[in-house]
Amino acid sequence: MSIAVTIVFILAYAAIALEHPLRLHKTASALLGAALCWALYAIMSPNRALVQSQLAEHLGDTAGIIVFLMGAMTIVELIDAHGGFAIVTDHIHTRNLRTLLWIIASITFFLSAVLDNLTTTIVMVSLVRKLLAKRDDRLLFAGIIIIAANAGGAWSPIGDVTTTMLWIGGQISASAIVSHIFFPSVINLLVPLLALTLWMKGSTDFATKQVNHSKENALVTQNEKNIIFAVGIGALLFVPVFKGITHLPPWLGILFGLGILWTVTEFMHRKKPEHQLGVASALQRIDMPSVLFFLGILLAVGALQATGQLDAMALWLSHVVGNLTGIIMLSGVLSAIVDNVPLVAAGMGMYPLDQFPQNHFIWSLLSYCAGTGGSMLIIGSAAGVAAMGMENIRFGWYLRKIAPLAALGYLAGVGVYLLQHFVFGFI
Repeated sequence: MSIAVTIVFILAYAAIALEHPLRLHKTASALLGAALCWALYAIMSPNRALVQSQLAEHLGDTAGIIVFLMGAMTIVELIDAHGGFAIVTDHIHTRNLRTLLWIIASITFFLSAVLDNLTTTIVMVSLVRKLLAKRDDRLLFAGIIIIAANAGGAWSPIGDVTTTMLWIGGQISASAIVSHIFFPSVINLLVPLLALTLWMKGSTDFATKQVNHSKENALVTQNEKNIIFAVGIGALLFVPVFKGITHLPPWLGILFGLGILWTVTEFMHRKKPEHQLGVASALQRIDMPSVLFFLGILLAVGALQATGQLDAMALWLSHVVGNLTGIIMLSGVLSAIVDNVPLVAAGMGMYPLDQFPQNHFIWSLLSYCAGTGGSMLIIGSAAGVAAMGMENIRFGWYLRKIAPLAALGYLAGVGVYLLQHFVFGFI
């Protein structure tokens, strides 16, 4: 049973990677893979009730992420429809691609620590669309946005779901997350950023900023544009605050923010007939194939977890590798293939707190590796999946152009972390 499910997952994964030569949309492969994995598990399992219970549990977790993704994408679409991103783009005057790359990477890195890597990627990819007309340039920027978003989320207790898991679980304190992982995360971004800086060709490929002259945009005054931008960004920034106050999941916070923005737009445009500036229109413009692709990937990985394959992999690593540092580094590499949440959950279960107390060396390293390792493949992180859908990035292109740089940054960050460990003597 477990072998059959694993084979189906590998075949679906291969179909996603070979999307272009197969001429089969990645979303179809992901959905087929997810459905077949769970169907095989149900057919071969002697306990159908257990399978249904596990599927319901995974669907609940996945639905929360999907709702969050749709809410964030809708808010970004509303800001875009009102021309809100022009408030930012109008203040970026450089025509040099290299300078712009550093600006975008820096904003992404720090914004991801405050929001999360998924929301930050959606916002920054949308912003880059307003700055660059050439698709080749946008793809390279999207690649560095993925790396920067994952690196930025790794050093903040609220920036990445796995870091939040370790923080809430008591494996690492908020102060330790920042002090132990900040510099490795900086290096994780700096290495690929320097490489891309050398690769890019000056300023000739930088396109003039495009102005939206649509009928809907003409209906928006400058004050309305400022209000929607402020409320929209405020709604995104309020999500971690909402979670901290209520201890409820982030998707409820994003729905609260969307509800506020919806109310504001309804009152703002109530006297404008036949406008296309409301939430209903924004919902029609969000990229549903990307949302369904994300759903399929998460459910397929959930099948691997339900059948015990991820736990078995963690135990196998423990027996074969032996060295804790090596195991955690490999876990980071594996997080580029499967979801990092079950990998971190398995690690939390394998290494009890009474043996490895809070802020132990392995917990900070696990936080860094799980948070940044996913950058090595386009479908290895929520940020990568979102960018893949928004810019239709091919798996093979990312593997050739960005993955080697992300791997170098990952290894360099591990080196900095180990150096810190020996110099400052973390537990």
